[in-house]
Amino acid sequence: MGRTAKGPADENFPVGSWLLARDRRPHVAAFYAFARTADDVADDPDLPAAAKLDRLDRMAAALVDGGDGDVGDRLRRSLAAAGVPAAHALDLLDAFRQDARQARHPDWASLMAYCDRSAAPVGRFLLDLHGEARARWPAADALCAALQVLNHLQDLGADRRRLDRVYLPQDWLVAAGAGDRDLDRLACTPALRRVVDRCLDGVDGLLRRSRPLAAGLADRRLAAEAAVIQCIAERLSRALRAGDPLARPVRLGRGAYGVALLVGLGRAFGDRAFRRGVAGAAARPAGP
Repeated sequence: MGRTAKGPADENFPVGSWLLARDRRPHVAAFYAFARTADDVADDPDLPAAAKLDRLDRMAAALVDGGDGDVGDRLRRSLAAAGVPAAHALDLLDAFRQDARQARHPDWASLMAYCDRSAAPVGRFLLDLHGEARARWPAADALCAALQVLNHLQDLGADRRRLDRVYLPQDWLVAAGAGDRDLDRLACTPALRRVVDRCLDGVDGLLRRSRPLAAGLADRRLAAEAAVIQCIAERLSRALRAGDPLARPVRLGRGAYGVALLVGLGRAFGDRAFRRGVAGAAARPAGP
């Protein structure tokens, strides 16, 4: 993702925004700080793989056994207070270890397996933090995987230049007649464009699966957050189809974020009002 030294302002998708309940935000901030620190380790171009793995292992030890006030120890205490298992953060560390060892993904299934540990744990953590049913995990996993792939597509050139890392399915590159060198150009070749669009087809499929997520959440604030992020992802997918991530950065402007906020809130609360109306009608006795 080209993520080293990034902060919240650089993220496409808000984590722990003002939409969430105030008492949940410190726990989300602790999880975010842990994930960001681990991500920075994995994405440090000056660290050899062995050093990355050692630092990630030390973060895992701090998360499980405690430490000297580092992000792992702080998250451990936060999770204990919130009653959320450490498994989600440990899954993230496993994905970052994979980043340190593996720079290519042979196919879409491999990329989705990676997303299941690099992205899905974030959604699962938020669901557990809010006491949501695990039946919501599949839709949340789909949304998180879509967000991950979108970020990878935005950062195609940067990941290749800085880390020699490619998050495009290798078999799709071969089938399109493209290769890693296409990523070194100043604009997408026709072959690389076909692979990008194929990935966006996959993203759109994931977003269709995640669309019901917000309507199924019990916590209204989390539902609003999920609906807004869904809208942002859908708009970014369209922007990446229209733009060339090698030629110039593909980002959403403030206006687009504002529209996504309004549409997402309308979806979240509109869907809920509809469901309440249906439930109320079903509960009323039938007329003569």
